[in-house]
Amino acid sequence: MDAAMVTAIGALLASPLAAAAAVYGTRGANRAARDGGVIGGYDSLTAKLVAERDKAETDEAKAEARAIAAETKVAMLELEVARLKLRITQLGGQP
Repeated sequence: MDAAMVTAIGALLASPLAAAAAVYGTRGANRAARDGGVIGGYDSLTAKLVAERDKAETDEAKAEARAIAAETKVAMLELEVARLKLRITQLGGQP
């Protein structure tokens, strides 16, 4: 066997090994890309959920403020009714 023959046999044996290494490397790269996509999707979903939670908390605070304002207005109107009834009674009428 001369050097050319050994080189040719080495090249024939090395090419399937190189192809297997390329396939294995591509599988790893695909897995990394897929995992990166999953993490990106998770981060996006988390950001949306946080924004939705913050909006819900803001809406709840506004609703509570409106409820307190309504209760205050009702109390003021009830006091006004009581004052007017007292005034009617003072003037000799019946409320």
